Amino acid sequence: MPAFTAFVRTARALKPRTAVVLGSGLAGAASAFTEHASVGFGDIPGLALPTVAGHGSRLAVGEWSGVPALLFLGRLHFYEGHARAIVTGTVRTAAELGITRIVLTNAAGGIHPALQPGGLMAIRGHLKLLGHSAWRLLANDNAVSQPYSQHLLEVLRAHEDAAGRELLAGVYAALTGPSYETPAEIRALAACGADAVGMSTALEAEEAARLGLEVAAISCITNKAAGLGDAALDHAEVLVNAKLAVARLGELLGRLIGIE
Repeated sequence: MPAFTAFVRTARALKPRTAVVLGSGLAGAASAFTEHASVGFGDIPGLALPTVAGHGSRLAVGEWSGVPALLFLGRLHFYEGHARAIVTGTVRTAAELGITRIVLTNAAGGIHPALQPGGLMAIRGHLKLLGHSAWRLLANDNAVSQPYSQHLLEVLRAHEDAAGRELLAGVYAALTGPSYETPAEIRALAACGADAVGMSTALEAEEAARLGLEVAAISCITNKAAGLGDAALDHAEVLVNAKLAVARLGELLGRLIGIE
């Protein structure tokens, strides 16, 4: 694929060490990013075009406040019908381009009482509830997977402490989707220790850890989870509320990208 070949040349010349995956409505967090080259997902071997509103479909390389970085503007979801190997193709592409650290972001529903729309949560572990028998995993004492870097989590906390803000580090529940969760499902997830819920990130994080990458993940809380708020869940609301946190999210991403 000529477009991807040209992109690879530029990426290898810049030598980025950190990749960022931007979730639903979060493109505004990349205001400090200067693009040098980009390529569509459809031109990248092993990827496909996303079908979800609010998601781009490009991989860009450039500089984030002067530091080389790789940026996925969009992601692929399991609920779109893609095989797991396709969903995690972004991670393998990043690793093949020499990335040693990946930062995953997503839009999520808040379950923990402290998480309000426009807030952020660093992910310290996840419940991967994908597939027909996924709920059976909750009977396992080791259901929470923790592929996330404790070092990067401490960097995020230190940054927020210095800014006088509190950053909750919680458990993210990844469900299949595409329908939103029922109030009964949210009550079950809360009882199992989930702090936020969404439909992405878990597969990517586990693949990144398998490849030896340092992994961090941040959820942007775009709504209260089903049964915990006053209004019905709506994807348009997710995209609007995602914009409330992009400045703070951009700061955190810049801090992680800037680590030596």
